[in-house]
Amino acid sequence: MMSDLDFAADHFALFGLPRSQQLDSAALDLRFRQLQTEVHPDRHVQAGDAGQRLSMQWASRVNEAYQTLKNPLRRALYLLQLTGHDPQVENNTAMPADFLFRQMELRESVAEARRDGDEGVLEAARLQLVQEIAAVHRRLIELMDGEHEYVAASGLVRQLMFQEKLLGEIDDALEVVAS
Repeated sequence: MMSDLDFAADHFALFGLPRSQQLDSAALDLRFRQLQTEVHPDRHVQAGDAGQRLSMQWASRVNEAYQTLKNPLRRALYLLQLTGHDPQVENNTAMPADFLFRQMELRESVAEARRDGDEGVLEAARLQLVQEIAAVHRRLIELMDGEHEYVAASGLVRQLMFQEKLLGEIDDALEVVAS
């Protein structure tokens, strides 16, 4: 029942999950379906206008929490916020030189492959980047859940934002080249 839910609870508490970067996706998905069923406006048609509005607010709250928790980058940003650590994504652009150099190389390679219509180079770049991103996710779990090194995790989160943006650029290039 909606009255049993705490609107002010953090996303993890709302879903009955521990605050951690590593997450049981199946448990998250199951709890999401349960909560959506419980708070869906169609279940509260008889509750009147106020009850309907509350139900819609809950449905929105549950969906927002789910979207945050299911995405590893958004989850890491949220966890950092909960632990009082600002990753300074807006104003801290300091990155290791080798990382920035690698990003520039990849971007140039992607731009060239897009221009040349070279789907093979784009696919290879995508595969390599997906593997790098997976390694960053694993390291984030270690830093956040095991070592509680939130400053280091903040740096990785900023790097991950660069990598995910580049992955989107590669996907866009692949779409253009494939059509």
